[in-house]
Amino acid sequence: MDETGIGIWGVPLAILAGAIRVSTPFIFVSLGETITERSGRINLGLEGTLVFGAMTAYAVAVMSNSPWLGVLAAMATGATFGLVHGWICKWPKVNDIAIGIAMMQFGLGLAFFLGKSFIQPVAPHLPSIPFGFWSSLPQMQAALNINVLFILGALLAFALRWGFMNTRVGLILRVVGDSTDAARAMGINPDRVRLLATAAGGSLAAIGGAYLSLYYPGSWNEGISSGQGLMAVALVIFARWNPIGCFLASLLFGGAGALGPALQSIGVTHGYYLFYAAPYVLTLIIMIATSSPTRSLAGAPGALSLTK
Repeated sequence: MDETGIGIWGVPLAILAGAIRVSTPFIFVSLGETITERSGRINLGLEGTLVFGAMTAYAVAVMSNSPWLGVLAAMATGATFGLVHGWICKWPKVNDIAIGIAMMQFGLGLAFFLGKSFIQPVAPHLPSIPFGFWSSLPQMQAALNINVLFILGALLAFALRWGFMNTRVGLILRVVGDSTDAARAMGINPDRVRLLATAAGGSLAAIGGAYLSLYYPGSWNEGISSGQGLMAVALVIFARWNPIGCFLASLLFGGAGALGPALQSIGVTHGYYLFYAAPYVLTLIIMIATSSPTRSLAGAPGALSLTK
């Protein structure tokens, strides 16, 4: 079969390939935010963490010639951002959301300042696994050429779901997230748990940034994120704080983001660019659909700022 023999299946394959590529940062950011919010804290600063993680990963990969060292460096910086955020938020009368916005601006500004010298150099890319080796069609091979981080993200989603429900750490996290007073009565230090949860969330979000700069689109520039860190917060609400739901919702967001390129790939030259707004429209619809002045969010941790 030649390249044109794929026919009508070209669009679904393009959307599938795009969904896998575009969804990976959403997966890691949303899973990280799920951990943080399960502890009763919201972190709107993950956009800054994502972008700073992308810059750090790219810079370290350029200097070390190792993309995996870049990922590890990004995780370290993400955890540091999370620790700073968590430490500030433990003080009385400090608003999680306001601190998150401040941390987001700090991360963005610092990334742009430190990353200017790394815009031109080329870093090594993260590897992918060619699951489409069995096909002779380039479209099929491209769709099934899956990055390792996507696979790790999928496995992590299922592991976190199991961990929340079946481990002592998961139980402690849920208790702290549902009731600060109950946690203290059990001898648990809520501030410490939330500090560690925010650090873990920041570390995962930075992996999403490393994916952006080291695989897709695979470069470092100041507009690399396009608000994915903020959209992931809406994604967590949509998934009802369920890690597996976050993974599936990330694929949905990724598919929405792939609509424009998919239409362009089959020769649609007019109007396709409107579909580039699909993820943002989807975020808006989700926020409207999940908001209500009369009912609480199903599955929301009781101590979360959103529920107060």
